[in-house]
Amino acid sequence: MTTSFNPGNFLTKALRQATGRWVSVGLSGVVALAGLVFSSSASAVPSFARQTGQSCAACHAGGQFPELTPFGRMFKLTGYTIGERGNPLAAMLVASATKTQNNSDGAGGSLSPMDSQAILDFGSIFVAGKATNNIGGFAQFTYSNYDHQDAAGNWQGHFATDNFDLRYADRKGDGKNDWIYGLTLHNNPTVQDVWNSTPAWGYPYVSTTQGAFGGVPASTMLEGALAQQVAGIGGYVYWNNTIYAELTSYQTAKGLWSFLSMGSKPGDADHPLTHLNGSSLYWRLAYTKDWGEHNVMVGAFGMDAKTYPFDGSNNPDYTIGSTGYRDIGFDAQYQYLLAPHTFTAHMRTVQEKINDETGLLYGGPATMNSFKMKGSYVYREKYGGGLAYTSVTGSKDATAYGGNFNLPDTEMWTPELFWTPIPNLRVGLQYNYFTRYLGSSTKYDGTRNASDNNTTYLYLWTSF
Repeated sequence: MTTSFNPGNFLTKALRQATGRWVSVGLSGVVALAGLVFSSSASAVPSFARQTGQSCAACHAGGQFPELTPFGRMFKLTGYTIGERGNPLAAMLVASATKTQNNSDGAGGSLSPMDSQAILDFGSIFVAGKATNNIGGFAQFTYSNYDHQDAAGNWQGHFATDNFDLRYADRKGDGKNDWIYGLTLHNNPTVQDVWNSTPAWGYPYVSTTQGAFGGVPASTMLEGALAQQVAGIGGYVYWNNTIYAELTSYQTAKGLWSFLSMGSKPGDADHPLTHLNGSSLYWRLAYTKDWGEHNVMVGAFGMDAKTYPFDGSNNPDYTIGSTGYRDIGFDAQYQYLLAPHTFTAHMRTVQEKINDETGLLYGGPATMNSFKMKGSYVYREKYGGGLAYTSVTGSKDATAYGGNFNLPDTEMWTPELFWTPIPNLRVGLQYNYFTRYLGSSTKYDGTRNASDNNTTYLYLWTSF
């Protein structure tokens, strides 16, 4: 039975729907990993803030996690090792409610069965912190309460590896040159990056999972297609707080690396494991400058990857070729940090060329272009708001895209207001306003308009 969308009581309802199952499953796995990888004592509180002795706002701009400050970026670049080693365990919960402007499927049914309902969306457990003076890491494991529905329409949860980043780092200097260098093992291209203009930590930092259309219908390979599907081993250097360079090689997260893709496996109907054709190289360059309360970054990044298609049983099919993607991105970030004011701005554009040998995903050579910009302001680390613009365009392809126009072209604006009453709790209201969807503002599929997909998203995000 559905309930009406009521901002005043949705959080209470959401907490009542907590299953608790993810807690018992997640804790056992994380405690085991903590003992094997980090070997920490259990006496200290589980957070980076307690490890460093700094407030949340020292690492996160205006306290707006996960957006990093210069100190937060330095903490990550030096391998999460600043401060004293302690208990690495932490947890996170997100409760939410989503309202789609037009949730009707046109035949008397609903596009999203959870529309207008309050839910406890997902929870994560983290193992994060310092292992030695040169080794530290960040591992996230997430249970989604409403992952998918079975054949009978019952909701099924899902526990899986989320973002992971294990590092070795060191720092050398002679008075004229300061070098930070390190190695990273991770499972999501750009999750290792320290700027929030790249995809893995880019805006929106939290978004609806239950809206009929919560975001753009198509995106480039680098903007999430390989997340938690690959194992990346890379090296990086950062010279004089100015020049950053990185090279990372990715392969399928299977065999020895299967812990990086736990929850995805070949043959799984809901979470099949994407298989790369060989190794894929990612590169990153960035120029940075800090002056007073200002800091800025301009950069570029890119990756070539080939993926195998799935057969009828969701196993990789090695017999008919692969789909190749070449992505090149450019990004920039600006921050103003002077209490009580915090302002941040991000920009990212990704240009993608696609060559599908299989003919299953694309009818021929294709292109896609993604553009995103975002600005936000936070006052006294409590009250904030932002505005983001997202645009996706691409070549016409009847195989890849449905609707009347066979285009991915979509445009949306995302305003957001949020309140952080205490450092580890945020309440936010986000809105996705579509001006174009799959190539048109009106009747893109014959009946629906782009504005029918507008979504209102109310969330509570907490960590402890």
